[in-house]
Amino acid sequence: MTLLYQEIANRLHQYIDAGLYKTGERLPGVRLLSQQFGVSVSTIVQAQRQLENEGTLEARPRSGYYICERPWIKPDLPSASTPPQRPMPVTGQELSLHLARVVNQEDFIQLGAAVPHASFLPMRALQRSLNKVVRNYDNRAANYAFPPGLPVLQQQIARRMLTSGERVRPEDILITNGGHEALTLALRTVAQVGDIIAIESPTFYGLLQVIDSLGMKALEIPTDPQTGISLPALELALEQWPIKACVLIPNFHNPLGCLLSDADKQALVKLAHKHRVPLIEDDIYADLAYNAERPRSLHSFDPQQVIYCSSFSKTIAQGLRLGWMLLPPPDLERATYFKYVTNLAAPTLSQLSIADYLEHGGHERYLRQVQLQYQQQVSLFARTLNKYLPEGTRLSQPKGGFVLWVELPKGLDTLALAHRMLEHKVSIAPGCLFTASTKYTNCIRINCAQPWSPAVEKALISLGHECLRLRP
Repeated sequence: MTLLYQEIANRLHQYIDAGLYKTGERLPGVRLLSQQFGVSVSTIVQAQRQLENEGTLEARPRSGYYICERPWIKPDLPSASTPPQRPMPVTGQELSLHLARVVNQEDFIQLGAAVPHASFLPMRALQRSLNKVVRNYDNRAANYAFPPGLPVLQQQIARRMLTSGERVRPEDILITNGGHEALTLALRTVAQVGDIIAIESPTFYGLLQVIDSLGMKALEIPTDPQTGISLPALELALEQWPIKACVLIPNFHNPLGCLLSDADKQALVKLAHKHRVPLIEDDIYADLAYNAERPRSLHSFDPQQVIYCSSFSKTIAQGLRLGWMLLPPPDLERATYFKYVTNLAAPTLSQLSIADYLEHGGHERYLRQVQLQYQQQVSLFARTLNKYLPEGTRLSQPKGGFVLWVELPKGLDTLALAHRMLEHKVSIAPGCLFTASTKYTNCIRINCAQPWSPAVEKALISLGHECLRLRP
């Protein structure tokens, strides 16, 4: 049965073929189209997204949809990973600190670190909450909020968790200094120095840094750029090695953008239960789904088997440094103690401000807006990269989030490429950061959460030129 949005998409396609909407022209706004077709705005949005995926429409940030000049033929996906099947120490992560420092330099085009530009964040609403907290809370805002954190924020997070299909008790939520600390506390709670931690490959380099700082070893598991971690490969690894924990990003993986299906999530939880290995879930991107439907968490399938970690850094503001975690009762006590002895407490002012924002700031409305913006951004960056990068380049096709994984032709050294791009005042993240092995030397990750401008397009053109100079 054809769905309503598909019928609207077909009719729009007919209008385009008939020349009613000409190549290069802007499609009318969603409200006008909803009135014209007598359907809801959300139906029009779904129809536009379908036409964009088909290559009929092109999204331009803050401008709308335009009729494509030629069909958009998506490049091949990056290759499924084949990492070494042995535990390895993590090395070579020093460059990531350089990427972090570049973020502070306003004259750089920030395509390296996965940090959204302030224009994509709800800064006005957050500013109102900050001002309100400073006016109304006085001394309370200046005091420590000892672990597990302020009840007012725990309550708001518990309400947010309902959107992922979970009913959790506010008092079971541990507030942390960002998602990075949540991952650190999770690993300290269930593993020790020298232990083996199973991870996806490639994976977020911040996780590799945590494993390195704790003196643990990483065992990389093959991961598909669309379907996620290979469950047969993970099962084989669990049978072969004394793995103490498995850390995953099942929803809109960084850097691949893939989404683990509900069936695979359930199978993964059962596999972990069978081998008595805790799963640590990094769910930081789940609110940024392109289809506006938040996927289920691993934690929702088995709260006793999964330690849940998340953060507000991608959806509210990274500088406030607030994350949270959910753990089974014995682990919660242990993690709370580690949190206390590490840095006493998460920032009180940040906790009060985010709690007020979540209650009064229109967060759901903001998410609906930014989900569409990120889909448009990723599509625009992908088209532009496909235009300027060497033939044979492969691009990920994320289902959420705002990063692209780019696989360049073999033999192209992306570490050298990253250094050359710094001379253009452009940062990119070379693939060597996303592994403990020697893989992905011809890959880069691109942060698409930057406002589109002639300077950004010039940066991508320069990236293409440097690739041609370095290509063997």
